[in-house]
Amino acid sequence: MLGPLGDIVVLDLSRALAGPHAAQMLGDLGARVIKVEHPDGGDESRDWGPPFVGPGHEISTYFLAANRNKQSIAVDLKSPDGKELIERLVAQSDVLVENFRTGVLDRLGFPVDRLHELNPRLVVLSITGFGHDGPEGGRPGYDQIAQGEAGLMSLTGPSGDEPYRVGASVADLLAGIHGAYGVVAALYERERTGRGRVVRTSLLAAVTGVHSYHGTAWTVGGQVPRANGNHHASIAPYGAFRCADGMLQIAAANEVQWKKVASLLDIDPHIAKYATNRERFAHRDELIADMEKALAAHDRAHWLGRLGEAGVPAGAIRSLDEVYSWEQTRSQGLLVEVDHPVLGTIELPGPPLRFDGLTGMTHTAPPALGQDSGDVLRWLEERER
Repeated sequence: MLGPLGDIVVLDLSRALAGPHAAQMLGDLGARVIKVEHPDGGDESRDWGPPFVGPGHEISTYFLAANRNKQSIAVDLKSPDGKELIERLVAQSDVLVENFRTGVLDRLGFPVDRLHELNPRLVVLSITGFGHDGPEGGRPGYDQIAQGEAGLMSLTGPSGDEPYRVGASVADLLAGIHGAYGVVAALYERERTGRGRVVRTSLLAAVTGVHSYHGTAWTVGGQVPRANGNHHASIAPYGAFRCADGMLQIAAANEVQWKKVASLLDIDPHIAKYATNRERFAHRDELIADMEKALAAHDRAHWLGRLGEAGVPAGAIRSLDEVYSWEQTRSQGLLVEVDHPVLGTIELPGPPLRFDGLTGMTHTAPPALGQDSGDVLRWLEERER
């Protein structure tokens, strides 16, 4: 496969979502990703659903989401033969990805010192729930637990009294994204030093790392941010508004945009309570009511057209079927076709990166459990020769 990481080999010992997502991102960049799964059932996400698809409804769409561009080998890490095979694979790999609980890899006989003894150039990505050390470093972590512990749920929902989880598994996915870019940085450093290093992140770190202005509201401003429903925590008007046939979103992030919105809705932008963002935010409930009174006169199509003509950022609220049928989504390569051995030609959500001038990249379907064991062994023997 073509790509910036076309000469990189990734040994993926991870399962579920955070680690597999990181490894999948590296695979999207062209790396050869060898996914190691236990012979008895493999990655537990193979059993996560619904929905399940295929003739016997045995294939999890959850698993399909995080394992494209990988080969699967079935290995029992606790067996002598399995340990020997992993040692051989470590010696021939550039990156190892794992998301075991702290200490598990050590107990399996592969502490970091041993891994670097086998391959000093190996970059190790290790993802945990709450970090590798500290008073709670050994806690198991799943996405929703981390969303709550890292404060994200307190920022999400209709009000501060009703915390909501974010619909997507953002703690897992963000940990995977942070992990992947950490790996790329370590590979770049290896070009200078000749040695690999350990890259560590966690679900806690990933969510805390995107607090952004919510974080500084507390650390600098001394204010604890709360959920604001579908409206921005610092800017008004910026959020979802009701019109004649449903809801649309309007984001007026500066005074020029606000005046355009006010003109379209016949609201005086210069009255004291709406004259500045600070005043508009202080009177946000009144502002929303005034805007929705005007928006009720027409449907979404009318207002989206008018707002677009005025150059005001605005948009619909799409369901996922609408997103994936939207021509703009498809034009950006956000869907890829793969040939699955059971399902035939299917579409998967595609990688979010595009590289100018890079053509001819293909993607492979998420593998069946152990389907590539023979191919990987032949490749390994050839590398060792």
